[in-house]
Amino acid sequence: MARRPGLDARIVVVGCGIAGLGAAQRLVRRGFRDVRVLEATARSGGRVHTGRLGSNIVEIGANWIHGPSQENPVFRLACGYNLLDQEAMSEENQAVDVGGHPPFVPSFLSSNGRWLSADVMAPVIQLYTSLLDKCQSFHTTGGEPVESVGEFIRRELPKLAMQEWQDQPAAWDARMAFARTLLKVECCVCGTHSMDHVGLGAFGMYTTLPGLDCTFPGGYEGLIDHMMAELPKDIVSYNRPVKCIHWNESGSALPVRIECENGEMVPADHVILTVPLGYLKKHQNTLLDPPLPLGKKHSIQRMGFGTNNKIFLEFEEPFWEPDCEIIYLVWEDEVGLTDVVTDIRTSWIKKLSGFTVLKPTERYGHVLCGWIAGHESEYMETLSEAEVLHTVTQLIRRFTGNPIIAPRMLLRSQWHSQPYTCGSYSYLATGCSG
Repeated sequence: MARRPGLDARIVVVGCGIAGLGAAQRLVRRGFRDVRVLEATARSGGRVHTGRLGSNIVEIGANWIHGPSQENPVFRLACGYNLLDQEAMSEENQAVDVGGHPPFVPSFLSSNGRWLSADVMAPVIQLYTSLLDKCQSFHTTGGEPVESVGEFIRRELPKLAMQEWQDQPAAWDARMAFARTLLKVECCVCGTHSMDHVGLGAFGMYTTLPGLDCTFPGGYEGLIDHMMAELPKDIVSYNRPVKCIHWNESGSALPVRIECENGEMVPADHVILTVPLGYLKKHQNTLLDPPLPLGKKHSIQRMGFGTNNKIFLEFEEPFWEPDCEIIYLVWEDEVGLTDVVTDIRTSWIKKLSGFTVLKPTERYGHVLCGWIAGHESEYMETLSEAEVLHTVTQLIRRFTGNPIIAPRMLLRSQWHSQPYTCGSYSYLATGCSG
């Protein structure tokens, strides 16, 4: 087993998403001469995936740069490639600190077919945000009273609400219904089925950076294209799913052999494995030979990985106000602070927490992006596009009270069904720690 020295080492990167691409870019920039990337699919970018809805570009995967400031490596790359507009790159924008809660201009639709007053709903956002901040504090202070974020919010929110809203009993039901919506929103943010699965003590490990979240005017995939352009031609081998990585090999010319599904064997000095956690959870027992040490296997099992999907809808004319940036859906016929539905087959649509409005209108036209997480989201993926369009159309008619409104086009993501992703992104599950 003879390693090749220094910059002549043969390095194989498995996966050509943003992590694998970033690894390959850094190695090439440092002068390594024998780098190869194996990608299971026919495209680079992984969960960075820009698609089209009619004539509009939409982000099927990664959507924003969260915390676009100099500490953020994605922001630095985007600025270096000149992919952002001047406002996003301005010092003023980088200095804004929203603490992970972008100041979207909200509207509120009720399942009773009416718009709810922002004055009535705003106190719920304030109370809920303060509780999320409290959840994050347990990471540094310790002493978390319950295991999950969901349990903590269910325990604390009604008590605080009784104190703060006692002089407004008429608003109680609508406000508690909206609190349920915010729990569903948080499922999308975390990529989890339920906030009962998110660890309270670990919740604060997620660090937010300053900067007002921004998007790529020409699509997130522009970042991938520019990174790819810096790499040597043909460095990426597409449609090369890896079956097994044989490491710590004795008696071989090189210490690692990567066995591809097509039978090809790729020898290497080093392997950098950048597959999504969802795929690793599903295949960790067969992907590596010998298996990972038990401690690492336990970490993979304990970490959370869930599904968050988008449903894009294009309309001839907007039913929302020009300044609206997010539409919350408030189900007034549900009871209790729950973030899951009782019957996924018949009620999956109740997990849809709301829509963000794609801005600016001059670029996108009248397009909404619906957000849905969890097992309900995974069930949605199994339905035909026609079934999803019908269900979402009925939902919008019910909430707006307009019986003839209809989207003219729909596009959805299906991240759980993607065989090399198996979901959307990771979260800090109960039982997780640094």
